[in-house]
Amino acid sequence: MATNPVGVEENFGAGEDAGQGQFVRVIVADTQAIFRAGLRKIFALEDDIRVVGQAETLAQTQSAVAKFSSDVLIFESALAPNPVESVVELLRQNPKLKVVVVTPGPDEELTLELFRRGAHGIVSREVEPELMVDCLRKVVAGDTWLDTQAIHWVMAAYRNQNSRTSGARPKVQLTPKETLIVSCVTQGMKNKEIALRVGTTEQVVKNYLRKVYDKLGVADRLELALYCLNHHVVDHTKVPALPSAAQPTAAPSNGAANAAAAGASAGSSSVASVPPVAGSSPEKSS
Repeated sequence: MATNPVGVEENFGAGEDAGQGQFVRVIVADTQAIFRAGLRKIFALEDDIRVVGQAETLAQTQSAVAKFSSDVLIFESALAPNPVESVVELLRQNPKLKVVVVTPGPDEELTLELFRRGAHGIVSREVEPELMVDCLRKVVAGDTWLDTQAIHWVMAAYRNQNSRTSGARPKVQLTPKETLIVSCVTQGMKNKEIALRVGTTEQVVKNYLRKVYDKLGVADRLELALYCLNHHVVDHTKVPALPSAAQPTAAPSNGAANAAAAGASAGSSSVASVPPVAGSSPEKSS
């Protein structure tokens, strides 16, 4: 591990150009030094892209975002045990920052969670150099970058949700335990973390979610988040902290409001210009 908290690109000056928005200023946060070095070499060939900082841990990433003036953060999902919540926190720390998440490979659940919670771009670790460069320019211009497979996942989730939420649903009363678990889901937690917080097992959490899906007439976590937003199901529900955590949990009162989708549309085979969607990813109960 590096001893310095973050590194600064030496050829990035503090002259007039640096402050005029003529460069795409990038922070590269990745656990692998060879990947960071590779990106720096790629971006060094571009006249309009400058690496201003780098990090190899989540703590270093938070420090870099606070320290350096940047436009884009390239964030490896493996940097955090819960990359979705980390992205939310980083965007809270710097709302103007564009976050491009690097995933180890195709992952439908992670992709949908990241997309709904505000990630501006999602790329595979195997992304071609020229596509990574295009990705940075697109997200800085206000677009969202998704590959073809991710676009299909987002569109399928949106269409499925739209078809199932078009009709009126009767109001359904959830038990306190169901409400607690649903509140955790709308905050982007996975079954393992939910089980720890509510003092049960992952299998029990899955059983509860199957019952909730049946009660509410939803098929997955996306539809569940949308239902909670529209019907205020988990408003003012307090989620317990992890048993070993000293920090309070994120404010859940209107978590569902940040956990639902508004819509999506694809721009091309490599990039989609779609409105940001918040919430938790679809998960098939097994």
